[in-house]
Amino acid sequence: MIVLLSVRPGTLESTMTEDLSPAERYAAARKRAAEQATALASFREMYDFGLDPFQIEACQALEAGKGVLVAAPTGSGKTIVGEFAVHLALQQGKKCFYTTPIKALSNQKYADLCRRYGTDKVGLLTGDNSVNSDAPVVVMTTEVLRNMLYAGSQTLLGLGYVVMDEVHYLSDRFRGAVWEEVIIHLPESVTLVSLSATVSNAEEFGDWLDTVRGDTEVIVSEHRPVPLFQHVLAGRRMYDLFEEGEGHKKAVNPDLTRMARMEATRPSYQDRRRGRQREADRERERRQRSRVWTPSRPEVIERLDAEGLLPAITFIFSRAACEAAVQQCLYAGLRLNDEEARHRVRALVEERTASIPHEDLHVLGYYEWLEGLERGIAAHHAGMLPTFKEVVEELFVRGLVKAVFATETLALGINMPARSVVLEKLVKWNGEQHADITPGEFTQLTGRAGRRGIDVEGHAVVLWQRGMNPEHLAGLAGTRTYPLRSSFKPSYNMAVNLVEQFGRHRSRELLETSFAQFQADKSVVGISRQVQRNEEGLEGYKASMTCHLGDFEEYARLRRELKDRENELARQGAAQRRAEAAVSLEKLKPGDVIHVPTGKYAGLALVLDPGLPAGRSNGHRGFEHHDGPRPLVLTAERQVKRLAAIDFPVPVEALERMRIPKSFNPRSPQSRRDLASALRTKAGHIPAERHRKRRSQAADDREIARLRTALRAHPCHGCNDREDHARWAERYHRLLRDTSQLERRIEGRTNTIARTFDRIVALLTEMDYLRGDEVTEHGKRLARLYGELDLLASECLREGVWEGLGPAELAGCVSALVYEARVGDDALAPKLPSGKAKAALGETVRIWGRLDALEEEFRISQTEGVGQREPDLGFAWAAYMWASGKGLDEVLREAEMPAGDFVRWCKQVIDVLGQIAAAAPQGSSVVKNARKAVDLLLRGVVAYSSVG
Repeated sequence: MIVLLSVRPGTLESTMTEDLSPAERYAAARKRAAEQATALASFREMYDFGLDPFQIEACQALEAGKGVLVAAPTGSGKTIVGEFAVHLALQQGKKCFYTTPIKALSNQKYADLCRRYGTDKVGLLTGDNSVNSDAPVVVMTTEVLRNMLYAGSQTLLGLGYVVMDEVHYLSDRFRGAVWEEVIIHLPESVTLVSLSATVSNAEEFGDWLDTVRGDTEVIVSEHRPVPLFQHVLAGRRMYDLFEEGEGHKKAVNPDLTRMARMEATRPSYQDRRRGRQREADRERERRQRSRVWTPSRPEVIERLDAEGLLPAITFIFSRAACEAAVQQCLYAGLRLNDEEARHRVRALVEERTASIPHEDLHVLGYYEWLEGLERGIAAHHAGMLPTFKEVVEELFVRGLVKAVFATETLALGINMPARSVVLEKLVKWNGEQHADITPGEFTQLTGRAGRRGIDVEGHAVVLWQRGMNPEHLAGLAGTRTYPLRSSFKPSYNMAVNLVEQFGRHRSRELLETSFAQFQADKSVVGISRQVQRNEEGLEGYKASMTCHLGDFEEYARLRRELKDRENELARQGAAQRRAEAAVSLEKLKPGDVIHVPTGKYAGLALVLDPGLPAGRSNGHRGFEHHDGPRPLVLTAERQVKRLAAIDFPVPVEALERMRIPKSFNPRSPQSRRDLASALRTKAGHIPAERHRKRRSQAADDREIARLRTALRAHPCHGCNDREDHARWAERYHRLLRDTSQLERRIEGRTNTIARTFDRIVALLTEMDYLRGDEVTEHGKRLARLYGELDLLASECLREGVWEGLGPAELAGCVSALVYEARVGDDALAPKLPSGKAKAALGETVRIWGRLDALEEEFRISQTEGVGQREPDLGFAWAAYMWASGKGLDEVLREAEMPAGDFVRWCKQVIDVLGQIAAAAPQGSSVVKNARKAVDLLLRGVVAYSSVG
């Protein structure tokens, strides 16, 4: 709908008006006048483009006093609705908080609003920055608002609107609970504006918002303002993914399907090496290979440039691969900028990086980075220095960088639209395994393609990979939505804050209003129907297994008992073998040569570190594990791997002993090669010991003998249809078991959040953090500590673990509460600061062990997202060195991590140190030293952060 200030003669509007009766013309004029008097009318005049129908609908609902949930594709302009909430707040003399999930987005939105409303009216609050926090409009990360709500901050006075940008983050299993906490605890007088990517259950989420926040309008838009075209680039040819045609459901391009089918039948490189080929086969293969291959990264950029499809973002799910892609393009001689653009790039880069000391530039890879930027090519990932990332973003928006190789973190709302998006692969590492990307992830990534107001159309290009299924790709591209699933779980900090504000009973009721419980309660309805259907099926199965000779249900029970007893004895035998194997592993020492009996690394191996369980040293101080011995070995094939109990189904003995050189470095390929060669020379001739199979326990078991006798004596044993009856009995038993599981699920899903809360409260009561509805002094300290290891931090303060530590030592110890290594445990024990700091870290791990045992006693499970994970000591040495004033070059070399990661972890340590300074008892040395540690860490690259 477009509001017209006047009706000009001869226009379509005037013609339509002339066709109306006098009464209708009068009504239309009154309607136009009413619309002109609204806040929306003055808001629309601030933009030089018309608003879309969904934006108008959402803004009108906001002006009518309703909350809104807007679910729309990436790049569709849903933030306009959030900006209208800002406009309304300023017009009404109220405050508006604009929340985002990540600091980069907060910085970007702060800059946008400052340009529109001026710096005096807009503030910024993130973990790093506090700018004009008393302004009527404040941009902040969602965690900052959550902390304000629990602290009862005076800044909340006069708050009229809260915008929650990227509210679908509520599904994030690590941070999603924060969004629900804010939505539940915001005062009723605050109008909530929720902006989300297109989700398939927006109505369900809207129903929940309606329940907890009052009248909420749900506006869903599937329309992309810039049409998106999908392609597959294979060799020299760019295939359209879908066939041109009318209709909602598009067909996959038959040319692409035909090519994929031909590729699937063509022998792989390995197959070709195995046998001889006829000349005709080789010629045919050469012709096919000339058409179909996975193009190199420089080839892709050159092709996109030739087709006029730059600027482009290529998503690669690896930081190292992003950096390698830039280097490959530079080596290939790609130049996407002319001389004038190169000068503009250099001028902007030098201006933005002027504050970085000259000696740090080389360490940060500045000159290689600048060379890529001058050519219009850059990487973008979390391992980069924040300043470098911001420069890449600015240059890309200005059109001075035309090819960016990025990890998926770029897709999380940062305003970097492109003409084209390229996906190298449809598989990514999810933290646990390599998994296919979901339709939701595909939509998020490809949603960057097509710049509104610049491009007529956007393009998503997937690179051809052998084995690719066009139908699967079409399914990803055709499924535009994904469901929003709550990840809400109560935490210790949440529990004490809620009890302090509302008491236990009211807190329990509040948690029952969470979206997690709302979804669980809705799912119970479908499970109950399934139980009813199962009960009807059980009656039919019971009739089918009836035997004329006797009680077949009793006979089936005897058969099950016999089978269960046999399985139990088999498990006991396996457990005994595992126990014997574990005992043998505990006897291993560094330098033992063993034969790994099974698994991926079966064969000869040299023990580097026995990896004994915590508390058992065996005379060797190595990496300790809580789940049995995990020896770190060097295989004869030069691989250094930490093995698990599953690799040793039978006991293992040392075949030989070898000396491990003190100079051996497991990260050095040359070191591994030399030691593996010595291993093969020393023990390569020794045959592996063979273990004899034992006599089965079932042969001598009295209970099994009794059950077999009872079976043979049962009347139903002689039935001619015995096995037919037995099949029905097995189906009956299986369905009965499934029904019991469904009934337990119903019971488990009812009041699940409240039950978890009750267990947390019980543990906190046991530890004297709570006494009924009273929060003790210890509890009030815990209420000021936010983070994954909140209770562990509180206990460290309580037991004085950090008293007497210097600022640098304290920084190293606190890092264990925030750091989580990106890699697994295939590494040696981390280097630690010596003296008091090392003792304090050891005490921290001991306290965690006590808490872990207590959580197990109170049935608080980390697998459910509740509880305290083990502290990670991997960043302690780096934090200690940096706080001790060591140079960036030395610290990064010792830490073996990218500058961006180092900066991010330092800032998280600074954040927790600030919390600890606020929570520590007055008069404690920790207060002063925590503040000093913050000042020591906040220097050099860590201090470089833009205000926006």
